[in-house]
Amino acid sequence: MATSDKKQQKQPKAGKKKADKGGKSSKKKASEVEVQPLPKDYTPRFKELFRERIAPDLRKKFNFKNDHLVPRLDKIVLNVGIGTLHQDAKLAESVVEEIALISGQKPVLTRAKKSISNFRLRQNMVVGCRVTLRRARMYEFLDRLISVVIPRVRDFRGMSDRSFDGRGNYTFGIKEQIIFPEIDYDKVVKIHGMDITITTTARNDEEAFELLKGFGFPFLHRTGAAAKDAA
Repeated sequence: MATSDKKQQKQPKAGKKKADKGGKSSKKKASEVEVQPLPKDYTPRFKELFRERIAPDLRKKFNFKNDHLVPRLDKIVLNVGIGTLHQDAKLAESVVEEIALISGQKPVLTRAKKSISNFRLRQNMVVGCRVTLRRARMYEFLDRLISVVIPRVRDFRGMSDRSFDGRGNYTFGIKEQIIFPEIDYDKVVKIHGMDITITTTARNDEEAFELLKGFGFPFLHRTGAAAKDAA
């Protein structure tokens, strides 16, 4: 009986050590986040839109001779980076839960690749989280992003068409996660932003622009001198 009592007393200490080492306790929390799977017979609205209207329009516009040459969505990556995340286990848990709610998929924790003494950062410390969406989740997220989330941005005037990387991928930032309707403002620990990267199979930015425009992506409309400068 005495030996069993000692083991029970040592258990809380072991848990405390794990919580202090670079946010390792947050990794356990990330694995415990529950998400609801999509129904097997569910077909996203944007997937049907691409197949029935966008793909034929792109093939006609760019004179593609093969359907496999038509640019399409490959993946969407959501990335949150907070340098002090390893110092606050409650914040790390909150960020992971929020990204899981927003994306409908379990995120993975991102860690520092090298140590930086000025920022009190050691290698492998937790500095953010990331989730990669593909297939049905990707189309479903893009639909919500365009139809619901972006219109909630305060003083929104359009998305810049200069954020392509030259290889058909588009990246933009969101300043506040509370624009997503899944987030309960009363439960938010800290306001933070995120970077969203839309990766496509397009060969250049022009094809990627027409692809996203076909989905109704709200690019900033330019006229006159501004349009000439952009060209």
